[in-house]
Amino acid sequence: MIVKLIEDKIQGGKEAINEIYNMGYYGRPKGNTLELTLVEAAYLLYRKKIDIELDKHILEFADFIKIASRRQPYFELKYIVYKDLRERGFYVQPSVVDFRVYPRGGHPGKTPAKSFVYVRSERIPMPLRDLIKPLNSTSNVRKQMILAIVDEESDITFYEIKKVEPKGNMEMLYPHITTDATILHDRVIVWESSSSNTLYEQGFYGKLLDLEHLQLSLVESAYLLENNIIKVHDRETGDLLNFEEFSKRASEIEPEFVGKYKVYEDLRNRHLVPKTGFKFGTHFRVYSQARPPKKIPHSENLVHTIPQDYEFALPVMSRAVRLANSVRKRMLFAVQSEKTVEYIDIGRIKM
Repeated sequence: MIVKLIEDKIQGGKEAINEIYNMGYYGRPKGNTLELTLVEAAYLLYRKKIDIELDKHILEFADFIKIASRRQPYFELKYIVYKDLRERGFYVQPSVVDFRVYPRGGHPGKTPAKSFVYVRSERIPMPLRDLIKPLNSTSNVRKQMILAIVDEESDITFYEIKKVEPKGNMEMLYPHITTDATILHDRVIVWESSSSNTLYEQGFYGKLLDLEHLQLSLVESAYLLENNIIKVHDRETGDLLNFEEFSKRASEIEPEFVGKYKVYEDLRNRHLVPKTGFKFGTHFRVYSQARPPKKIPHSENLVHTIPQDYEFALPVMSRAVRLANSVRKRMLFAVQSEKTVEYIDIGRIKM
């Protein structure tokens, strides 16, 4: 069957509708014409289901691939993913997010699409905005979003991307007294014994330095200071620091402090318990409940704070997700805006 290459589309006649669309759901019928994308046509040409004509010449497979790659950015990446999905038995059609994929046993006209697949190369950094746009599109129509990353050897790794609203069941801790603490070089010490133990045992704040004193991280200290649970003194002068003064001091010590604190505060307000995720290469590991600390459960999530202008290096993202999965946790990226924090869950899946 001969079809024609016209700019960045392939057109076939009524025979193509009967043999190509009705039998395999390739392309989109438009009246008596079947319109195929370059990727669909390449796959059909590879399977010897069609011949493609350009300027009265029939194109060989290699010639068509070269032409298509000039006419569509990253054509070869999309072809690799399309071919893989088709050969796994999925019906695949083009969409605004590269492809929409139908569930096994379903097809266009019978069942709604299940997933939208977005294709990227491992070599090309991915700005967060490039991920948020297709994620919003798929969320609006309640579909699953899949990120397909093609590596340098043309292997594909599939990730499910979704927005989540993490929630815990840790009771908020607001003691009736405010206790004194001092900021040292890069952490804060609570001096009073009963307050130290209350904060640690009932709220899983900080880590006991000994039986009487509690050491707090900068974000923990800021949260307790803002909620009037501790008073923080300067180690040199003994002067009290208000929240703004403490935040300025903390930002000088830790450049990422402001972003981390916004996420820490949000997680605590969601009744979750964030603790440092340094051992996992992230900002926080997060517990849904942790009281008493001696019997803490497994932490469910790792959370890394990112700004709205963040750019993913995909090999780095891949390492973070694989590490989280290997320790039975989910990898969440916390996106901060001026007023809110949104959480994006990225996890590997098998298609």
